[in-house]
Amino acid sequence: MAMALNSIIPHTRALSLSTSLHSPHKKPSSPQFQHPYNRRLTSQIVQSAASSSTKTTFSELEHQLPEDRSTSFNPTSTSASAWSEFARNVSGEWDGYGADFTTEGNPIELPEMVVPEAYREWEVKVFDWQTQCPTLADPEDQVLAYRTIELLPTVGCEADAATRYSILERNVGGVNNKVAAFAYQSSGCYVSVLPVEDKGSYKLLELEYCLINPQDKESRVRIIQIIRIDNMKMTLQKLRVLCEQWYGPFRNGEQLGGCAIRDSTFASTPALEVSKVVGTWRSTSAVANFSGSQNNFLQEFLGDIEQNSVRDESGLIFLPKQLWCSVKEGKNGSTYSEVGWVLDEGRAITSRCTFSSTATLKEISVASETVV
Repeated sequence: MAMALNSIIPHTRALSLSTSLHSPHKKPSSPQFQHPYNRRLTSQIVQSAASSSTKTTFSELEHQLPEDRSTSFNPTSTSASAWSEFARNVSGEWDGYGADFTTEGNPIELPEMVVPEAYREWEVKVFDWQTQCPTLADPEDQVLAYRTIELLPTVGCEADAATRYSILERNVGGVNNKVAAFAYQSSGCYVSVLPVEDKGSYKLLELEYCLINPQDKESRVRIIQIIRIDNMKMTLQKLRVLCEQWYGPFRNGEQLGGCAIRDSTFASTPALEVSKVVGTWRSTSAVANFSGSQNNFLQEFLGDIEQNSVRDESGLIFLPKQLWCSVKEGKNGSTYSEVGWVLDEGRAITSRCTFSSTATLKEISVASETVV
């Protein structure tokens, strides 16, 4: 039985982000921070923290672990090992920047009410927000909880004492589960499908794609699409991008990155060039199937499917940070949502959600691609 996307309609808050800015004594600009944190040197500490403190720290994250463990998914030994590796790679403090974009790929300026007066005086447009994302996954039970924390914009290194503007929580698995579907890979990549609003005449669906750089597991992007479903027709309504880096083990967001953030704002930087996306690509993909007899909302990406495909620019939205995405109609009324990250010349990582003509999720895939 296919997974129906209207089975869970939780109450959620509107999404927004925050940023850290420079001193008003000169015209502000976007800084570049170069203070690397060597995650590999502390891997033993991270693994120990993930295994020994998971159950206690989950209680700090609104008691995400179910009291009755029998309600948790009972994985096979193979998937249990994959989930444990996923939990180790996804857990921690992920800090960075985020921005909202139009469906044409243009950055959306922050509301004037949250921008410091110094920037308004200099007529500096601010598009990026600074964010935190403390994330914790239980390596034994398939339970994941994370928060996107938005910080009020500040001037200079006052960001080290920034005020939280809002907090958006996400819960996967256990008694607090809100997602309709969740697919994961041991690398830390995942895709979440979450019904967010039911207006009666139409529904809103959130697709969150989290892609890990295979060459740098401390670097990731999250592309969030808000899809409108109206009479079974799916269209892109909103778009958000977050570029994040790993700053250490899970601390529930208690340690602000502030001016130690080693990345920079990106929303107004040049978008991905068309020539780097179009053409023939050879992909190796893993799939999580949500149609047929599969009825478990949480699945591991499995398989090693190789194929060639031709990608043209029709319907593609080109974004900064070498990113792109699309929502397209396929054959027989199906719909494809896809995102991609060009890692370097001729190499990319992509992910796709495939929906039936009735807006029912069929499968989610993640792929490594190279130009033919």
